[in-house]
Amino acid sequence: MSVSYLELVCPAGTPAALRAAVEAGADTVYCGFRNGTNARNYPGLNFDQDELIEGVAYAHDHGCKVLVAINTFPRAGNEAPWHEAVDNAAEAKADAVILADLGVLDYATKRHPSLRRHLSVQASASNALSIKFFQEHFDVKRVVLPRVLSVEEIAALVKETKIETEVFAFGSVGPMSEGRCFLSSYITGMSPTTEGMCSPAQFVSYKEEGGCTKSCLGCVTLNTFKKGEPAAYPTPCKGRYLVNGKALYLFEEPVGLNAIDILADLKAAGVTALKIEGRQRSRAYVAEVVGTFRKALDKLAKGEGALKENDLKDMAEGGRETFGAYRKGWR
Repeated sequence: MSVSYLELVCPAGTPAALRAAVEAGADTVYCGFRNGTNARNYPGLNFDQDELIEGVAYAHDHGCKVLVAINTFPRAGNEAPWHEAVDNAAEAKADAVILADLGVLDYATKRHPSLRRHLSVQASASNALSIKFFQEHFDVKRVVLPRVLSVEEIAALVKETKIETEVFAFGSVGPMSEGRCFLSSYITGMSPTTEGMCSPAQFVSYKEEGGCTKSCLGCVTLNTFKKGEPAAYPTPCKGRYLVNGKALYLFEEPVGLNAIDILADLKAAGVTALKIEGRQRSRAYVAEVVGTFRKALDKLAKGEGALKENDLKDMAEGGRETFGAYRKGWR
């Protein structure tokens, strides 16, 4: 039995990943339906209603909670799938829904008032005024904070709003514009914000040219990799662009967020929960990352200090790690 310190919220992209997360020590798992209502709408991922019901039952039998991400934004006149997703999450006895759209929040509040509501990072609420709006109008119990805040800024928000906060602990650094990114839609016509897909697989291709590998999205080349250099998945925010004749990462370099060494700082700031990203990753990834964080949190809860061996660099994007905005070293 794990010792409570910070709630460990873990990715469940598939029923198998849900079980792997639970077995590795997750306090909570989050998942989504197999459609555009969630921001990881990729082939082979997510849950249908029967799978969700079974997953919730399995998690609850093992003392684990389940959150359902319904965190994209419906296009005008097509809100029915999002309403159905909220209804289905309630029917499956999910512990909470993670929402971003105002209309979907309003529907959930009125139709299922007893269903706990969390505010998705897609809502991009990063100041006290915006957070209080969602608290007052939709009785939101928790906010998933965007990856733009330092530990000190998080502490100030917690103090002012008195709300539960969930922060990212491992995964992508993010382009610093959650819920506002439409970059891939200019190339493919589809975005993570409305369709739940950034760089859909059907538009991705790799080409060998001049001894190099070019990664492309549609007809746009986003990166060129030398022989032996790992060719990353082509997303616009992590492409290299020519600036004055030099190829540069303008938005975000391929580097992974890892906050495992500052867990005590996050706890002291009043953070409620840690979010591990990776619903599109494998069961092995989930088991390794969740298990490592579980060990770290249990050691800290017992007053034993940080893990001596906590190297997750092999799991990090680009094989590199950063604290991101938690410690704004660029200031």
